[in-house]
Amino acid sequence: MGSHYFDEHPERESQERTITAVLRGRRMSLRIDHGVFSKNEVDFGSRMLADSFWWPEVEGPVLDMGCGYGPIGLSLARETNRMVWMADVNQRALELAEKNAAALELENTVMVKSDLFSSIEKSDFASILTNPPIRAGKMTVHSLFEQAYRFLAPAGTLWVVIQKKQGAPSAKDKLMSVFDEVDIVAKKKGYYIFCAKKN
Repeated sequence: MGSHYFDEHPERESQERTITAVLRGRRMSLRIDHGVFSKNEVDFGSRMLADSFWWPEVEGPVLDMGCGYGPIGLSLARETNRMVWMADVNQRALELAEKNAAALELENTVMVKSDLFSSIEKSDFASILTNPPIRAGKMTVHSLFEQAYRFLAPAGTLWVVIQKKQGAPSAKDKLMSVFDEVDIVAKKKGYYIFCAKKN
């Protein structure tokens, strides 16, 4: 069975390199590698999610769940004094995220190796963002939504990007069954950005 980006230790031999990307209107250089999600460029969905996000009114840290090498979380950390937590089960991805945070001289990031929320110690996040691991299956993605609700502060928001062909309609139904408010913030090229609020 082949290695997946949501495996703890990718089998593919490491071959790091640097790419550049523009997120939230600012250019950034990022170290990437084999065995992590979107290893050639920052994928369209992640860029769309980062660019669509707006800061919540509620105070507190934010969490990039399934951060990969860090494009979403790091693009947010560059423009805030809030702590930005970044979690991934993939050890190689997390090490890349740490390198990228250091290269950007960011001091407001917390990196956590975690299978979904299993190792997350806080439960009062103002926002959680995720480009969920679709290939891990619908049950995993829907479990992520359920767990996210419990880890948000009152009035906190969960931001999700998902393609229509990869289950956006069922994702919306699941979010509506868990959260108090669910809005479609953006739609483009078959991708949907959902913002789900916990009242």
